[in-house]
Amino acid sequence: MVGTKILAAISAATWEDFAMSKIVGIDLGTTNSLVSTVDSGIPYVIAGVDGRRLTPSVVHFPLNAKMVVGNAANRIRAVEPERTFYSVKRFIGRKSNELTDEEAQVNYPLGTLQDGCIGLKSPDRLISPEEVSAEILKKLRGDATLALGEEITRAVITVPAYFNDAQRTATKRAAELAGLVVERMVNEPTAAALAYGLDKLGGKSKIAVYDLGGGTFDLSILELNDGIFQVLSTNGNTRLGGDDIDAALVEFLLTRIEEAQGPDCRPHAALMARLRDAGEAAKIKLSSDLDADIALPFLTPEFSFHYHLTRRELDKLAEPIIAKTRVHCLRSLADAKLQSWELDQVILVGGQTRMPLVRQMVKEIFGCVDFESVSGSLRIGSEFHRASGPMLNTSQNPDEAVALGAAIQAEILSGGFKNMLLLDITPLSLGIETFGGLMNVIIPRNSTIPIKAGEVFTTAMDNQPSMLIHVLQGERDRAKD
Repeated sequence: MVGTKILAAISAATWEDFAMSKIVGIDLGTTNSLVSTVDSGIPYVIAGVDGRRLTPSVVHFPLNAKMVVGNAANRIRAVEPERTFYSVKRFIGRKSNELTDEEAQVNYPLGTLQDGCIGLKSPDRLISPEEVSAEILKKLRGDATLALGEEITRAVITVPAYFNDAQRTATKRAAELAGLVVERMVNEPTAAALAYGLDKLGGKSKIAVYDLGGGTFDLSILELNDGIFQVLSTNGNTRLGGDDIDAALVEFLLTRIEEAQGPDCRPHAALMARLRDAGEAAKIKLSSDLDADIALPFLTPEFSFHYHLTRRELDKLAEPIIAKTRVHCLRSLADAKLQSWELDQVILVGGQTRMPLVRQMVKEIFGCVDFESVSGSLRIGSEFHRASGPMLNTSQNPDEAVALGAAIQAEILSGGFKNMLLLDITPLSLGIETFGGLMNVIIPRNSTIPIKAGEVFTTAMDNQPSMLIHVLQGERDRAKD
């Protein structure tokens, strides 16, 4: 009896410690990942031991040695590309038969796991995307534990708004492998809206969050009213982002190398990794400059490559990729039953939105005016603003906004922010398969969650003793799609 009381007291103490432990916010990104927290009501991104706030989402799996994560792994990528994995967020929770040729253009080979999901081939074994993501999350968890002086076991993790249930479940599984309890998953554009401090706006306002990252694109429309963030609609593409621009640029450079009588780099993973790194660096430089030099000495002992890339050339490559975001923006506006001029602000999130071409295209889609070009005394909702269209808000760091929003949501769950409420939605319709192989929608997309819905069905045959209920998620009319 005494032993039982002691165990009960220990269990109660352990649960109390768990309940009081810090909840951090994590942005598990395609290109970079971040961990953040709130201190004295101010959210901030936690820097790693190297002093950098951004952790590249890259993991090196050496043979019989400790995993290398982040900046160190990024430096190894061109040396041992077959053991260094990046952009795995594009593959997490997805089946091999969903893979497209464009997505397969990474420097490491892909395979199929026993459950039919995409696997990453290293020379000695097949690795799941969850394992790679778990190593990144372990690194972030360790950085937060060191910085905050307490063991971190709880987190709010952001995911693309258009992630389906399988992708969200796989992300949660990765967090569990990293020793984290996921208190809540928040859609990335929604988290960004929290980070931009839009709860301070007076009266009602409607905003669109345009989130273009390394591997995914989301467009969410929210209505804000005295600290209540209600998502009206969301749309997007989990296979569209800066990685596609990188791939197009690599193909462009391969053609230039061939024209210069250089080697065929495609069969050589190390050369392809060098090309990708050089192209990505040039792309970043061209966000602020009009031209960039790409120098790749000694691709082979006899051949060195040099090319002067202009912003105009990059824009020509990127334009058809960025143009694909237009249809998702228009669909989200239609689902929210809004016209673009009814929006107050369009917020840019994700590192790829630094590209001038992206900002120009967003202005064209929504009819925006620049946030910086509008007088600070101008109230949102004024006559001038309504006549001119929504303001393009680029006032914060697009790389950090999502992580900061996750920290704010974590603080809301901890009871720190009592005057804010987030009402999110389900991005895809939910239903069941009915007779004839049709998808019968029970919960439509863009329904505010939590939600409960039901519908009465009859059996297809008389005296039917049992049935298999096939639950589906998506927008196709037929279950097999």
